[in-house]
Amino acid sequence: MADDVQLIEAFDTRIKRRAERRDFFKKALGGAAAVAGASGFFYTDAALAQTAPTDADVLNFALNLEYLEAQFYLFAAKGTGLAAGQQTGTGTQGGLAAPAGSLPARKVVFTDPVVSAYAQEIAADEAAHVAFLRTALGTAAVAQPQLNISGGPGSAFAAAATAAGLPNGANFDPYADDNSFLLGAFIFEDVGVTAYKGASPLISNKTFLEAAAGILAVEAYHASIVRTTLYGKGVATPSLRTAADAISDARDSLDGTTDLDQGISAVNASNGVQSNIVPLDGNGLAFSRSTGQVLNIVYLNKNAVTMGGFFPAGVNGTIKTSAAN
Repeated sequence: MADDVQLIEAFDTRIKRRAERRDFFKKALGGAAAVAGASGFFYTDAALAQTAPTDADVLNFALNLEYLEAQFYLFAAKGTGLAAGQQTGTGTQGGLAAPAGSLPARKVVFTDPVVSAYAQEIAADEAAHVAFLRTALGTAAVAQPQLNISGGPGSAFAAAATAAGLPNGANFDPYADDNSFLLGAFIFEDVGVTAYKGASPLISNKTFLEAAAGILAVEAYHASIVRTTLYGKGVATPSLRTAADAISDARDSLDGTTDLDQGISAVNASNGVQSNIVPLDGNGLAFSRSTGQVLNIVYLNKNAVTMGGFFPAGVNGTIKTSAAN
């Protein structure tokens, strides 16, 4: 009975948060929606939209990434993805790619209750981010593009694992077990943090900037959970730690010559620090990635391209080309 009460309270809290998000954006948008028109209130200056990304461009870029994370975590935690009504919008709506020989996205049979609990919580947070950004953008929100979140041969996860040199990387399946799930999550989480930090200066509206900062903080918590858990499990299973470090190196090989990534092993053990839970620079600051660098990683390509990897047909919106590295 106590468990039932706790579950009901948890759902009530989620509902309350959702209502608060709606109220927040109603106040933020004010009367702007009344003059939005079919194209959305963000695009009042066509010339400006062609020369610099608008707030809508940046939020839609973030929404593409949130679709990716939400779908991965929801399938891993629950076995089902976003509701159909949370996938519509402008641009080409896509489903889940099913490469030949791959294994479908599905619920992980967790054996560690702690990892299972983390997966459930992160899935709920990422779904909330999708709903939040879609509310902010209104009719300007982009649809979910096609995603490759399968496991095994032909999947983007396997391609990333192969690039990182993981043993049997061509068959890597993030839904296979707890440890595989954590490594799959590690591919995404640090990228999300650096993406929001890098994109935040492009946002001009202070209300939206504050919202982006809030999402960045949540993504940082997620990244820390994944990194801490991998490090802890890596004490007994060192291959987990080396695998995470290898994934970090692979990401770094895609986004240019600057070192923007760090694994979970100590960067400088001479100072007595044994772990590297928080990737940061010499000033103790988190790294930033440009939108192009973020796309390098999710497209799994260091060249300037408009599709690939986890987004087989590319992302929706105006920011869609990776950087030339």
